[in-house]
Amino acid sequence: MQTVLSRRARSVSGSETLAINAKAKELKKKGIDVVAFAAGEPDFPTPAYICRAAHEAIDRGETRYTPAAGTAELRARIAKKLQEENGLSYAPEEIVVSCGAKHSLANVILALVDDGDEVLLPSPYWVSYPEMVHLAGGRVSVIPTSAESGYRVRPEDVARACTERTKLFILNSPSNPTGTVYPPEELERLGRVLVEKGLWCISDEIYEKLVFGKAVHRSIAAVVPELKGRTVVVNGHSKAYAMTGWRIGYAAGPREVMEAVANIQSHTTSNPTSIAQAAALAALSDGAHEIESMRAEFERRRDRLVELLRRIKGVRLPAVPEGAFYVFPDVSALYHKGAMKDVADSAGFARVCLEEAHVAVVPGKAFGEDRCVRLSYATGLDRIEEGMKRLAKLLS
Repeated sequence: MQTVLSRRARSVSGSETLAINAKAKELKKKGIDVVAFAAGEPDFPTPAYICRAAHEAIDRGETRYTPAAGTAELRARIAKKLQEENGLSYAPEEIVVSCGAKHSLANVILALVDDGDEVLLPSPYWVSYPEMVHLAGGRVSVIPTSAESGYRVRPEDVARACTERTKLFILNSPSNPTGTVYPPEELERLGRVLVEKGLWCISDEIYEKLVFGKAVHRSIAAVVPELKGRTVVVNGHSKAYAMTGWRIGYAAGPREVMEAVANIQSHTTSNPTSIAQAAALAALSDGAHEIESMRAEFERRRDRLVELLRRIKGVRLPAVPEGAFYVFPDVSALYHKGAMKDVADSAGFARVCLEEAHVAVVPGKAFGEDRCVRLSYATGLDRIEEGMKRLAKLLS
């Protein structure tokens, strides 16, 4: 009997993050207190000035379709932001606003990747990258990185991984799940290899505002200007402005590519919500204080979570994450021991943490590294203290 589902639908795996969140919610419905380190969204409310802008847009009657690629005002403001903050010059026509950065990424991959094209992906990677490539008909070529290197890919490894079918490299800095931030000198070496090999680059910069200590965010397209013509920069409002539910992301790149992205979007989702676009425009016009306040609080949480993790024997965290709001410790030394005596992988580790300690973490297998688990510190310090107290007891 012929299968109902398409090959592309069958090629996509379910989200481990959503699965863990669903199990945690089931426990909560039963009245069980779960400490959730799984969420990939800020726990702060959207700043009041952004919410006011949305109300005002409704009052003005801005509730109709906009151009599929976003309003002219918002695209122009994004172009100004990219020029002033990132040193990148784009015309508004080279920018497409979508329903979140995830939507932007999917559109760009569909626009660039043909059946059989290879996409280079440093591991650990964000869970949705491989699935988006599979949906486009492409093949993923994973380049492993190590904790010792700060999970930063080496340019020589990228060069070795290239074949005649390699078309695209995906860069995520600051990184989900590792918190890695590439310094400018490493971006330059990496960019030179991409130029030499004639590859396209997607630079996912959604966590750009969340960097800590001496780390700085730079866009690879600005560090290596020769690469800009083959780079699409993806960003959005979800992380920096605590606007996850508003679903606003954007991509900027060469006009031919962005026209294709706009065309794809026009035939699938059409425009992002008009009210959310008005709020996004306001967000880019103000908010420096709110952003810094959230960033500083994330840094405090990171420091405490790292301190508590390093007290647990068997948990390995060589480097302190420099950005985003995740830690990605290696817990494989605890497999087959103590409370984890029947555990052989990160999925089993996460299951025991949830069932026995009521602490939700995400298996590293979903990110391409089965020795690790991901903990998000997008939760209050009191919950971090409680969650780590439970994990320390479970793993002692």
